[in-house]
Amino acid sequence: MSHDEHRTIDFFTEDALPAPRVTPADAERIAAQDLGFDAHAEALGSQQDANFLLRDENGADLAVLKIANPAFGAVEIEAQDAAADLVSSAHPELRVATVLRRPDGSPRRTAVDTESGPAVARLLRHLPGGTLSGPRHLSPSTVAAMGAIVAKVSTALRDFRHPGLDRVLQWDLQYADRVVAKLAGHISEPERRAAVRAATAEAWARVQQVADVLPSQAVHLDLTDDNLIRTPDSRIPMPDGVIDFGDVTTSWAVCELAVSLSSMLHHDGVEPHHVLPAIRAFHTVRPLSPQEAEALWPLVVLRAAGLVASGRHQAAVDGDNAYAKAALDREWHIFEQATCLPLPVMIHLVKDATAPAGVPARADSPPQPLLRDLAAADIVLVDLSADADAMDDGAWIDCGTEARLVTTALAEGAAAVATRIAQARLTQAPALSAVSAATVPTGIDLWLGRATVAQAPAAGEVLVADWGRVEIAHGSRVLTLSFPPTVRPLLSVGASVKAREDIAHLPSGAWIHVAVRAAAGPSVPALVRPEYASGWLPLTTDPAPLLGLAATGLAEGTDLLDRRDAVFATVQEHYYANPPRIERGWRHHLLSTDGRAYLDIVNNVTPLGHAHPRVERAVSRQLRRLNTNSRFHYASVVKFTERLAGLLPEPLDTVFLVNSGSEAVDLGLRLAVGASGQHDVIALREAYHGWTYASDAVSTSLQDNPNALATRPSWVHTVDSPNSYRGRHRGADAMRYGPEAAAVIDALAAAGSPAGAFIGETFYGNAGGVALPDGYLAQVYAAVRRHGGLAVADEVQVGYGRLGNWFWGFEQQEVIPDIVCVAKAMGNGHPLGAVITSKTIADRYREQGYFFSSTGGSPVSSIVGLTVLDTLRDEDLQGNAVRVGGHLKRRMEALADRYGIIGTVHGSGLYLGLELVRSRTTLEPATEETAELCNRMLDLGVIVQPTGDHLNILKIKPPLCIDTTAADFFADMLDLALTQLGHGHTG
Repeated sequence: MSHDEHRTIDFFTEDALPAPRVTPADAERIAAQDLGFDAHAEALGSQQDANFLLRDENGADLAVLKIANPAFGAVEIEAQDAAADLVSSAHPELRVATVLRRPDGSPRRTAVDTESGPAVARLLRHLPGGTLSGPRHLSPSTVAAMGAIVAKVSTALRDFRHPGLDRVLQWDLQYADRVVAKLAGHISEPERRAAVRAATAEAWARVQQVADVLPSQAVHLDLTDDNLIRTPDSRIPMPDGVIDFGDVTTSWAVCELAVSLSSMLHHDGVEPHHVLPAIRAFHTVRPLSPQEAEALWPLVVLRAAGLVASGRHQAAVDGDNAYAKAALDREWHIFEQATCLPLPVMIHLVKDATAPAGVPARADSPPQPLLRDLAAADIVLVDLSADADAMDDGAWIDCGTEARLVTTALAEGAAAVATRIAQARLTQAPALSAVSAATVPTGIDLWLGRATVAQAPAAGEVLVADWGRVEIAHGSRVLTLSFPPTVRPLLSVGASVKAREDIAHLPSGAWIHVAVRAAAGPSVPALVRPEYASGWLPLTTDPAPLLGLAATGLAEGTDLLDRRDAVFATVQEHYYANPPRIERGWRHHLLSTDGRAYLDIVNNVTPLGHAHPRVERAVSRQLRRLNTNSRFHYASVVKFTERLAGLLPEPLDTVFLVNSGSEAVDLGLRLAVGASGQHDVIALREAYHGWTYASDAVSTSLQDNPNALATRPSWVHTVDSPNSYRGRHRGADAMRYGPEAAAVIDALAAAGSPAGAFIGETFYGNAGGVALPDGYLAQVYAAVRRHGGLAVADEVQVGYGRLGNWFWGFEQQEVIPDIVCVAKAMGNGHPLGAVITSKTIADRYREQGYFFSSTGGSPVSSIVGLTVLDTLRDEDLQGNAVRVGGHLKRRMEALADRYGIIGTVHGSGLYLGLELVRSRTTLEPATEETAELCNRMLDLGVIVQPTGDHLNILKIKPPLCIDTTAADFFADMLDLALTQLGHGHTG
């Protein structure tokens, strides 16, 4: 082949495009003699070109030598380099592999001879950081960043014109049908070959419906995980670089996004819905037209089919190409994911990502009702959603709940019981599952309380008529009736039916499923997964009007987060960027409105478990009787404070009741300062105590307040965080913290400002459950007391049996504080806090005035407090913390033996912390990795959050009722997530 600089490639005139055979020695010679670079060459993989990384004698990366396939002409290479320069200029925030230039400004580009013929060689800028390729899971933020970069490249190239763009490429999706037709024969497995051909035909037909109106422009056409470069030293893969403009051409603009989406589908744990953040991000920068949204997923399928066919072909014609062979399994996985759902479903899912559709269409009011002599007033609707009262007391987890509700309604006289379309059924949600279940109904289920006749609501044609099933086409829609297999329909296939014509005689007690779908669409499952509901539901029609019922309205929630941000101060943050909507809890589970059950690993507010029936009954009973303030005389406040005081050692015998931990700490400090007459306070660094003025003043956590240490009032003095893992003194040296803190207290007194109080958590909760060094509190308490101060113990997070072996954290330290502050667990979610001290200290408060809390110690709060204590005792939840907490800690310690990112496992009982580090030597906090892990765990069905000043510790403080099965599920999902996120094993 003559090397004509003006020619361009036409793939269909080529027999094959094997990569040029160039050795590293050849590459070094070309770089030195033709391009002025003396360097060592290392081969890089490529499908059709020859690429080499050039390094200097010290191993530093210099450039990439790219030797184009001889089939590509010089004008094509010039177009590629011009496109790269254009993107680099338009978006300086992106790193782009542009051609390197000589001192005179000319590109370092030359023609060279290879075994395969003359080719163009050039030096390109090397982008450090590495690609996104490989099996590692791609988090939503990474996927969105990929979509945004694709959009930026697309907008930069929109008006680019060049003769070298006039190419017919194997990868141009405008020719995908021809490519597959030419190469599919290389797929040796008959079933796979047939699947590729069938998917190509369907997708191509879809694209052709809008092809004439799809905008065309210059496109990169290979913005895949192989060609998007992650930011150097980024802790999680975040791309900011673009390489390899070798496929630049003119094509449909939307192909740019389709190619990128397809490359995401082979990553661990990624399925089609996971790429939606990329579509939304692209759409934000470069809006997709309705026709482009219609074509996008068919183009993804065509790309996947082309990858499979081309990969098999390339491996066959270029047997030495290890890069091409290694990609075969990955390419098939991409195809499987691209085609795992019917094409119309994915088309609607894409449309919803760019313009949410809302509710399913409603069926027109028919000339005749579907069920003869059954009026809407005779039908009782059964609510199986997360908001239904019928789901109380854990009924959602009982496989017999639906049948029980239906039986009850029928027994009470209902002629029929019906469900709603699109209303997620909580009864279909498994308690522990790494993947969401199919919970969203695409039709209506009915249970009959009396015999009736199913009749044709309008004229139509019978498509299916079999025992237990009928399908009738009514214009563009198909009505499907499923009923007991013992019932035979009165129709025959192919028959025309008239309105009111009998379909089947249905006996009392029969179950019926009614669904209406698009005649041109695929079969629709009765239940679909919530992530794909917006793709399936547009293919259905709400059959409620066929039964005389009102159509389903738009469910609240699509804009709920925006509404929250509009009126609820945003400083009151929420977990997760895109949080599930949680409207129900049960024991150690949280339930979303789309029917997903999550394991709750973070909620120490509810030690008994969510929605404990004993608490609910006690509160309900008391609210029916009295709720007022504690100035009135009633028994519950006396009984509760007696019980609470009885849990503490002498002389702690007097109780104040408040509403929160912040108030408890605030009051505890006021008591200490008032009783001692000394206004200075000693606090630990890296601690959090609350948001009131006093509790915030002694909160020194930099995560809660980055300026905490600089903005402390003058009366607050801090001592080192006694963290034996990452503090100033570690391991055995942690014993030095106590004497050093005592020395600070002594020095403060010597300077004339003796501390009136020392406040600290008795088990370092904010640091992730780190035990204080043995004897630490004894030394510090002694120091503050010898100068007339008091010891204030913050038990808000760790008290009430959570530590397992100790009911109070101070018991682990073998000390007795002067003042104890407690909250959180006291009310199982009800706002309740307390301060317990001696009568002598409490009486000194009168010198500052009187104390009153409107709802602290109210009858309801007191009853809640009593009920929580009773239940903790009766259900042995402290013992459960020992048993399950110990098991879970052992499971996590076993994971630490396998994953280097796990630095250590802190804690006791069910107050645990998994600390993630980048190095077990330097203990550099793995902050970004921890956030990414929490997001992945949410997708796997676990709610867990980070804590600590560096937000690198998983705080593990679930309801105390958690069982071993759930603990194992958490550990298993943690294992899976760490693997999927590429953290690897230590051995």
